Amino acid sequence: MIVAGLGFSSTATADSLRSAFNVASVGHRVDALATVAEKMGNAALTDFAEAIALPVHFIAPDDLIGQRTLTCSPRSRATHGTGSVAEASALAAAGFGARLLSPRHISDDRLATCAVAIGGQT
Repeated sequence: MIVAGLGFSSTATADSLRSAFNVASVGHRVDALATVAEKMGNAALTDFAEAIALPVHFIAPDDLIGQRTLTCSPRSRATHGTGSVAEASALAAAGFGARLLSPRHISDDRLATCAVAIGGQT
């Protein structure tokens, strides 16, 4: 499974998410989206997921910790215990043995990030 992980601020819009997703997902057939569970019910996320017709996996905060990310945001590290919510969410949702296909990419408005991971099992 190929998963696009998303990290975003509370002021991000569906266009913010789309901007980051469009760059990170180039060349990959994404099967699902993922983000931290606290974003459940976020209108921008719901709108974006519906627009591209992908399911969203919500990751428990503890499952982000320990994921090996390529990038490190001090804000993400302080708030969520991981260098990148986007990368850690993608890895956690993709499952055991997952690896990143794309490090996080930042939206044009700098309100969202997206990274893509593939699961280690077929």
